Amino acid sequence: MSASVRREKTLQRFSALALAIALSGAATAWAQSVPTADEHAGHHGDPSPAPAAAPATPMSGMNHGTMESATVPDADSGKTKTHPADAPGGMAGMDHGDLQMQGGRAPADARDPNAYSDGYTLDTGKYALPGPERLRLADEHSFGTVLFDRLERVYGGDGNATSYDARAWFGRDYNRLVLKAEGNYANSKLEEARSEVLWGHAIASYWDTQIGVRFDSGKGPNRTWAAFGVQGLAPYWFELDLTGYVGDEGRTAWRLSAEYELLLTQRLVLQPRVEIDAYGKDDTARGTGSGLSDAVAGLRLRYEVSRQFAPYVGVEWTSKFGQTADLARAEGTRTSDTLWVAGLRFWF
Repeated sequence: MSASVRREKTLQRFSALALAIALSGAATAWAQSVPTADEHAGHHGDPSPAPAAAPATPMSGMNHGTMESATVPDADSGKTKTHPADAPGGMAGMDHGDLQMQGGRAPADARDPNAYSDGYTLDTGKYALPGPERLRLADEHSFGTVLFDRLERVYGGDGNATSYDARAWFGRDYNRLVLKAEGNYANSKLEEARSEVLWGHAIASYWDTQIGVRFDSGKGPNRTWAAFGVQGLAPYWFELDLTGYVGDEGRTAWRLSAEYELLLTQRLVLQPRVEIDAYGKDDTARGTGSGLSDAVAGLRLRYEVSRQFAPYVGVEWTSKFGQTADLARAEGTRTSDTLWVAGLRFWF
């Protein structure tokens, strides 16, 4: 065999071997690129295990009703796309129907205060207490307060004086001990003073009855009275105190005081005040006559540094009437006067 023939056969063998190697590599690459049965399941109807059911959520039972197309933002382009009703984004027009949140619906009687007490109330049933016992439980805390409503210096036509009006009480909501003291100090002596010791009993939300004794001292002989009256907060926030008195030798008297607090600001308060006295018979030794005896009307403007402490300034007009005015003229004193006052109001 010639050399040329041998070279031709060798080249044919190498060509066949190279072709086999190339075909083998292409087949391997194609096999690796084809998805497996598990990956391809569901795309061409290949059988595969069904996914496990998702656990129920608080949204179970939702009725989506008729879904319409909806416009939602596209995460890739930042623009909006319209999805049909059968697309995952087509939630427009959703009707939640009987949506039940976690825990379910509230019971129908959830707002009924007796639903869980078997129908028993504080007034009926085996847990009800008699009236006095309920009052006792509601009236079980004691408290006390001392109030100096007026502690002031008074400047008038008949001279200057120091005046005071103080109240104190100790007890509970329904029953308490009440002390009242009022008077004037002038010319280095006590001109007039009235002190009362009373028992107060609540008869309504803003009203107390009061009964006790009153003691008058100062100029003239001392007088003692039995006292009874009412004190409280009238409609439109008027504070009223109406008290009747019965003394020895058939003496009678009554007193009415009323005041109101007008808040100009949170700290600035204007307080109008009226006080009227009347007596059933003359008492010349004390300078009082029968009928309407005297009246005082005033205005005080206070600044509350705190709710417990407030300085004030004000003006008062005083006047005497009837037999009391005649007795004042006989003594050479004024029957009416304008008084300028400055003082403190405090309580603790």
